[in-house]
Amino acid sequence: MNRTNPLNNPESGDIKPKQKRKRTKVVRRTSNANKLKKPTGRTQPGRLRRKILLTGIELLGLGIAAFCAIIMLLGYSASRFSGTNFFVNLLPFTAGILGLILAASLFLIGWWKLRKWLQLHSELLTPGLSLALALLISWLVTHDQFTLTYGHFRTLVGGKEEAGRVTIAHQVYAAYRRHDAAQLQKMVNRSQEYRRAIEDAARSFNIDVNLLHGIAATESSFIPRDSSDGGKGLFQITRVPETVIAQTRKQLGTEKIALDNSRHNAFVAAATFKHYLAEMKGDLFLGLLAYNIGPANGGLRFIMQQYGAVDFTTIQPYLQTLPRDYPIRVLSYSLAFRLWHQEGKLLAYEEGNNAIHIQRIGIPGLHTVW
Repeated sequence: MNRTNPLNNPESGDIKPKQKRKRTKVVRRTSNANKLKKPTGRTQPGRLRRKILLTGIELLGLGIAAFCAIIMLLGYSASRFSGTNFFVNLLPFTAGILGLILAASLFLIGWWKLRKWLQLHSELLTPGLSLALALLISWLVTHDQFTLTYGHFRTLVGGKEEAGRVTIAHQVYAAYRRHDAAQLQKMVNRSQEYRRAIEDAARSFNIDVNLLHGIAATESSFIPRDSSDGGKGLFQITRVPETVIAQTRKQLGTEKIALDNSRHNAFVAAATFKHYLAEMKGDLFLGLLAYNIGPANGGLRFIMQQYGAVDFTTIQPYLQTLPRDYPIRVLSYSLAFRLWHQEGKLLAYEEGNNAIHIQRIGIPGLHTVW
């Protein structure tokens, strides 16, 4: 007897179609953590710029600290071992230079190891520490003791030229010290009437205003007058080159120059000094001396060529009848005006620590100590 499956029997009315198997889709999900790890084009340049910036700050701080430290150590060594004896001066100074190189090498090695340790904690620690070191060194620079050290360093590097400049500069400081304080204060008070004219003239010809004050103080003590030698007005103007008059007319915007007008007088003086300063190739002492001598005896340039002099120090012995101390007097008055403008008073050179402080402020027209 054959048994028929009713599901497969076509004669049966209960035939059911075959059911299709459902395919389950496998969805692979990627975790958010893996997505975040994938670098993007935007984050990489940002991190690179940040790293470059922090490295630049670190190098800047270390550079400032190294620059100031080298000046201080070399300046101190130049002062401590000054002299020409081989065993007492030259050999110890050379040993000091070798010691400085060794100390710098050890510092760099130590910094590199410290840098690796700091980077493990925060990338901001290294540039922060270098800036702190630079600020500490910069704070030491502001002290008067550094002024002396830096002066020795300049003498070491500048050689004969710097030594001569320092010698003459101390003549200016000595002249300032010898001034009667009461008389000097009266002169400063008298100058206030002409301050605006002198400031405008200095600005027009790009000259230190304190220098123009010093010239006026030396020439007329701020009492304008006509002198017996032909000098006129506030700056005792005599003969000046025609190019100076042309420059003055242009700056003042006028065709006629009146030397009895203090403003005109100041502009002529500024243009004249600028002319002679350029003729002396920027040498302040020679420029002032040339301004005072003027065209007499062929002018300073001819006098220097006649005697073979090359600077202010070598020309002084030949100026027997000419005012070789004129630049010293002008600069001592200029120093007084600079102190008055910056400090609000005239400092006594010999009191307390004023001498070093005044030297740090510097003589107008000369390079300051820092």
